[in-house]
Amino acid sequence: MVAPRDVPCRAGGQNDPVPNVLIADQMRGLTGQMTRQTGRLPRLTRRSRAFDATLALALALIGARYVTIINGVDWTGSVLLVPLASAPLALRRRVPLTVLWTVMVVTPLIRHSSQDIALYGGVVCVVAAYSAVAHCRRPVPTLLSLPVTAAVLVILFTNAKMPHFPNGVIAVLILVPVLAAAYEIRMWRRRVDEGRARLSTMERQQVEALNRAIEHERARIARELHDVVTHNVGVMVIQAGAARKIMDTAPDQAREALLAVEAGGRDAMTELGHVMGLLTMDEAPADLTPQPGLNRLDALIGGVRHAGMTVELTVTGHQRPVPPGVELAAYRVVQEALTNTVKHASGATAGVVVDYAADHLRVEVTDTGGRPSTALSPGRGRGLIGLRERLALYGGTIDAGPRPSGGYRVKALMPLETP
Repeated sequence: MVAPRDVPCRAGGQNDPVPNVLIADQMRGLTGQMTRQTGRLPRLTRRSRAFDATLALALALIGARYVTIINGVDWTGSVLLVPLASAPLALRRRVPLTVLWTVMVVTPLIRHSSQDIALYGGVVCVVAAYSAVAHCRRPVPTLLSLPVTAAVLVILFTNAKMPHFPNGVIAVLILVPVLAAAYEIRMWRRRVDEGRARLSTMERQQVEALNRAIEHERARIARELHDVVTHNVGVMVIQAGAARKIMDTAPDQAREALLAVEAGGRDAMTELGHVMGLLTMDEAPADLTPQPGLNRLDALIGGVRHAGMTVELTVTGHQRPVPPGVELAAYRVVQEALTNTVKHASGATAGVVVDYAADHLRVEVTDTGGRPSTALSPGRGRGLIGLRERLALYGGTIDAGPRPSGGYRVKALMPLETP
């Protein structure tokens, strides 16, 4: 008889991949966010693109107007070269290093055409150099480009005629860089604040993911301990109680019962070693003993028979290999059902059926009913929900309840690939 269980458990068994998959998915999401924040340029906004295009157009108009004032309108000379120097600045955030080298090639041509506009070419070079330093994600080529930019500026201003500006124009020329610097500082602070907010969110998500992983591991270990301890220790208590009662009248049978207690204790220690291995973090060699499967049902049923209960095992269908997780789940179903039969139906006869169907594995455990054992305290009802959740990981179902003819039945179905 399987007692009902009230406390759900969300994790799988030792071979269940679900907790690790969840953790992997969560950590991949966090890693992707960190990569986007640190290794790539932020996505350009419409305002940024409009600002860059306006800057390039404004510099082109200012340079063209200055050329026409000094040299007159000459559509075959400097007027056509001036827009070529500032036009690449429209892409200064997308390809900053390419823009810098394009500007450094074009501005000497403007200076060769007219030495009076060397200042304009220098301004364009400075803006391109600033854009490369601020927005390029390849620091080594950028640093190597700066000496070349300095050399271009030296060439531009060598023997160049510097213009004379009215006082009002000089005030504007001073105010515009100050406003631009203030705007850039403000945007930099905003980006820093946004980065801190994203980092805080990522840290909070990572803590939540770690907490969920801890809960998954706790649930998995708790269920494994429940499956191991409940069965093995329960059978050991029954055997020890039987040996105590017949020790004086039938010492040979008492000796066999004590040997069964010893064997059950060894099995319990072996399986507990598997579970406790999840908690250790030393560098000791891992225990490679496989988890119990359908091939150990004979030993499991033999231990229950030593406890004084009659159990029959029937295997039908074409036996074939099944996934390790499904084997472990099927073994735990039989183990839990027989343990509860020992607890709640002392003196009953039990039957175990393992049916290898074409597309599923059926495990059914039945008993004829009996009286609760006085040697064991009643359980806390953790078996049924744990089995249901373990089977759900593999698409299986479990049905447990009283039989019309008396006793109790536990029936589990797990899908298998068609051979």
